[in-house]
Amino acid sequence: MFSVLTDNWDLFGHGFWTTIKLFLISGVLSLVLGTLLGTFRVSPVPALRGVGTGYVNVLRNTPLTLVFAFLVFGAPKMNIELPSFFWSAVVALTIYTSAFICEVVRSGINTIPPGQTEAGRAIGMSFIQVLSVIVLPQAFRAIVPPLMSVLIALLKNTTIAAGFSVAEAGAIPAAMNERGENQMLTLVWITIGFLVLIVPLIFLQRYAERKTAVA
Repeated sequence: MFSVLTDNWDLFGHGFWTTIKLFLISGVLSLVLGTLLGTFRVSPVPALRGVGTGYVNVLRNTPLTLVFAFLVFGAPKMNIELPSFFWSAVVALTIYTSAFICEVVRSGINTIPPGQTEAGRAIGMSFIQVLSVIVLPQAFRAIVPPLMSVLIALLKNTTIAAGFSVAEAGAIPAAMNERGENQMLTLVWITIGFLVLIVPLIFLQRYAERKTAVA
């Protein structure tokens, strides 16, 4: 059993390292874009609310595989060139995941009592200042559990990139099949690899919940 891993450590190492890079880069970009879209959704400007609502409704109801297919096959025909399949995967994961983070952020913002926002505006703070100083810091305390769940889902969604020429963990079974290795044991080790990545995120989620809990 262990020989399947040790004899093909180069393949497993490269695949999971690519998965980690996809997750980290897409995760950071998704948090930034999702938070921005979340502020659009609660903006007093109707056009911004329309942009945020339209983005979320389209992306949340579009299969991630289709988003990948558009960026890998459709975007080049529209003269939108990305440096590599890896970066196409990053963009696909980012624009898809940000739609879910947007809704998580919006739900967190809605937990803040309106009186706090009104108080900020009453003392002359702008909408951006109210969001950045009063609303978002409190909102993020409330959305730790659902936000971590979205990021865990993002980590698992990286396996779709294997179908679009990205040599990450999801591509290991095909490569192992070419080497004539046992496919069942290959899948067992891939499962263990994802558990090694996901379990720390679960503990981080629980730790963050305790640290941000409000009595």
